[in-house]
Amino acid sequence: MRSMGLDVGSKTVGVALSDELGWTAQGLETIRISEEEKEFGFDQLGKIIKEYDVSTIVVGLPKNMNGTIGPRGEASQFFAGELERLFGLPVVLWDERLTTMAAERVLLEADVSRKKRKKVIDKMAASMILQGYLDSRK
Repeated sequence: MRSMGLDVGSKTVGVALSDELGWTAQGLETIRISEEEKEFGFDQLGKIIKEYDVSTIVVGLPKNMNGTIGPRGEASQFFAGELERLFGLPVVLWDERLTTMAAERVLLEADVSRKKRKKVIDKMAASMILQGYLDSRK
């Protein structure tokens, strides 16, 4: 049984999966969504959940630096609630402060072009969110 990590934005959802033992997280894909048009990618996420036998979903919760929850955090909470309702799996909200910036820094240090960074940043952030959760369980 695997865990799935999600970095939820207004236009994309980065997806990462754990290995079957729950030790490591790997970025899988980035799903295009549209909050405005209420298209959240749940069909694609359902396929991933089924194909990889996902047992737990970890959703990044972007908190403000002072620990409060702003509009993006509220959107992540809504998304997590919908996942729980649709798929009946446990959903964990995981503090993701600075995760995207950390992913950006890693990609910059690896000298990845701006165009390529844009394609992988969300699934890399999802991987960092999921790895943080996996590490906390040990």
